[in-house]
Amino acid sequence: QVQLVESGGGLVQAGGSLRLSCAASGRTFSSYPMGWFRQAPGKEREFVATISWSGSTTDYADSVKGRFTISRDNAKNTLYLQMNSLKPEDTALYYCAAATFIGTMISSKGLDYDYWGQGTQVTVSS
Repeated sequence: QVQLVESGGGLVQAGGSLRLSCAASGRTFSSYPMGWFRQAPGKEREFVATISWSGSTTDYADSVKGRFTISRDNAKNTLYLQMNSLKPEDTALYYCAAATFIGTMISSKGLDYDYWGQGTQVTVSS
């Protein structure tokens, strides 16, 4: 079992920055890849970023490349998402997720993630 709790969301003006955190407990954090997803009102959940168990491999959605950075601190059991140059279209509920059964792979597919947090709201005003 893995428990995930996101924090760091809020209201920010366009062009601003936020850093999201995801605190994990339960199964050994350093043994599985993690990801960030988001869901805007009236839209489907979409992939944002993913990171391997070691942190050495990452992948991003095209819409956030160059603006967002995913990282993890395995000693602190925490996943991060640094979001810079935020745009109104980044407004969404952001979820962290753990993929405990795909081994050393990373994935942009929500179905590969078996544990999810409750989400943290990010609102970007224009």
